[in-house]
Amino acid sequence: MPEQKELNSIEKGAKIDHFLVVRKCEIRLTKAGKEYLYLEVGDKSLTLNANVWDNLEGIVSSLAAGDVVKISGSMDDFQGAPQIRVNTIRKAKPSDNISAKDFLPKSRRKLEEMKKEFFSRIERLSDPFLKSLMIQIFNEKNFERFSTSPAGKSWHHSYIYGLLEHTLEIIRICDLMCDIHPEINRDLLICGAMLHDFGKTEELSFDNTFEYTDKGKLLGHIVISAMIVNEESKKINGFPNDLKNCLLHLILSHQGKLEFASPVVPKTLEAIALYQADELSAKVNAYKNALSSGAVSENKWTKFISLAATDLYNHGLTSATDDSNSKTLFD
Repeated sequence: MPEQKELNSIEKGAKIDHFLVVRKCEIRLTKAGKEYLYLEVGDKSLTLNANVWDNLEGIVSSLAAGDVVKISGSMDDFQGAPQIRVNTIRKAKPSDNISAKDFLPKSRRKLEEMKKEFFSRIERLSDPFLKSLMIQIFNEKNFERFSTSPAGKSWHHSYIYGLLEHTLEIIRICDLMCDIHPEINRDLLICGAMLHDFGKTEELSFDNTFEYTDKGKLLGHIVISAMIVNEESKKINGFPNDLKNCLLHLILSHQGKLEFASPVVPKTLEAIALYQADELSAKVNAYKNALSSGAVSENKWTKFISLAATDLYNHGLTSATDDSNSKTLFD
């Protein structure tokens, strides 16, 4: 891939002459009824809007999400948010020797380090049924996809290895809650943490860009996860029915509320702990990335972030050991 400055380090007014991956592409209409091409394009550091207003015929018919384009223009802003002003745009050619995979952001945590942490936690499980289930589900083939998957399309941990990173964060939080509240079934909660988002391995595709699969759109990761656990537990002789139901409840209730797509609300100590741990991991990661996305104005406030239902304040008191992950787009 050619050397080029990362988008999040480019100041307003500076020139853009970059290969970027298309993450969204659609024809829209202005208030006057004129067609324009709405694009979301990015590199590993940032995703930005880049509208194309003229000469659409040559590019629209051949462009799709996941394509790589060469854009010349400048860094601009719209209502306080950075965007690219496009002068020229073309699809990448084979001779450019560049792939959309080059632009997929990745966790800054080392994969081998995370893999070791994950499997060492399985080894510490004491319940024989739950331990057998974890070893069975997280076999070599399944773990390869699980470890590579992002945890989401754009909101939190939306990068390669993000699902594993997110899962490990939740495991640590849940372990802490078990230390504070010994009434919690530690093995049950930890296994719920490991499995709660496992369905995202089938809900999301991440070959060229992050997108929902047909199965993901039709079923969702919660249902997919529950179906896998239900089927795999049947393969373990004598797996207790109550234990299976409590584990399934953790998966089905981990988003906390019916309006957040959980089929049921948390009804056990372990379920409420998992829900809150999931919220904490997801929102801290998402807010951290929003603050470092390059969209912070001179008065230290971000633009309004619809998924957070607020704008965010960057106080500037960041730890000297901060190691923020790559930034993502917040719609």
